[in-house]
Amino acid sequence: MPVIEIVGVYDADAGLLGEAAYVWGKLRGTHHCGLCDITHGTVRRKPAWDAMAASLPVPVRLLHLNELDDELRSVVAVAGAPVVLARDDEGWRALVGGGELDAMAGSVDALEAVLVRHLGEVGTP
Repeated sequence: MPVIEIVGVYDADAGLLGEAAYVWGKLRGTHHCGLCDITHGTVRRKPAWDAMAASLPVPVRLLHLNELDDELRSVVAVAGAPVVLARDDEGWRALVGGGELDAMAGSVDALEAVLVRHLGEVGTP
């Protein structure tokens, strides 16, 4: 089934309090999000991430835990966060889990290689 959308889900909430909680946890060593490391530098989103996402043949969204609709919330409850999900005509499925995102050590290129390979295997509309 061709992929029609990709969504990355951070292991953090959006908004000032969510961001502050994440930063505090990261500084204390009690919270980590491999997807955050890939998409963001110290202060802002990486230009390399934006360029890579724009180059893919399907839309790419990034969401925080408190931005998920019921359908995505159910998928993430099973897959865990952080996670990169793909949607096709049958629904959502996990493409890249938290352990694999951590192993990418913040590399946009590493995630791009996985996404391009997967999109090449299953196709796009």
